[in-house]
Amino acid sequence: MVKLVNQTIFATKIKEKKLYIFSANNIRSLFGVSTVAASALLHRYKKRGFILQLKRGFYVFPDALPPDVYVANKLYSPSYISLEFALSYHGIIPETVYEITSVTTKATRRFEALGKIFSYRKIKKAAYAGYEIQKQRGLSFYIADAEKAFVDANYLRLKNRQKPISRFNKAKINQEKALRYAKLFDNMKLISIIKSTLR
Repeated sequence: MVKLVNQTIFATKIKEKKLYIFSANNIRSLFGVSTVAASALLHRYKKRGFILQLKRGFYVFPDALPPDVYVANKLYSPSYISLEFALSYHGIIPETVYEITSVTTKATRRFEALGKIFSYRKIKKAAYAGYEIQKQRGLSFYIADAEKAFVDANYLRLKNRQKPISRFNKAKINQEKALRYAKLFDNMKLISIIKSTLR
């Protein structure tokens, strides 16, 4: 027999713990139920629309959705926000970017959650750097600084045989810093692209 947890108690306890994204493991430890009971509970509440599933094993409350940037870090880790989304966030490119783009050291992936697209592109471990912690609505998330987002984006464009970024605010990018990041990729073509675009 699956132990039932009252809906109100369920929500109150999770929100008190500030678990904006929660899993079956969190439910198990919070309510002292078995793995089977935790999964059954989540399945039932998901069917009722009381909770939403981000991806397999990750859930949120529809009335307490965390910021997209926070969700992006948690959906697939290790990762930090970079590429076009970070460039737009820092005001480097004029476009508004709706896809939440990140880089990771794991395989390239793409998720659809909460009506948004979260994409993750693989980069080498040696180049997994140049990100900082920022906050939105009191929640911390990792995002590339302007220079690293610019280098990451140009590196992936180079890999996909696309042209380098041409429309961007050069004044907001420190050339020296960008070159330091480019060297982490150990790719001479990338280094020369960064030099010529920031000249």
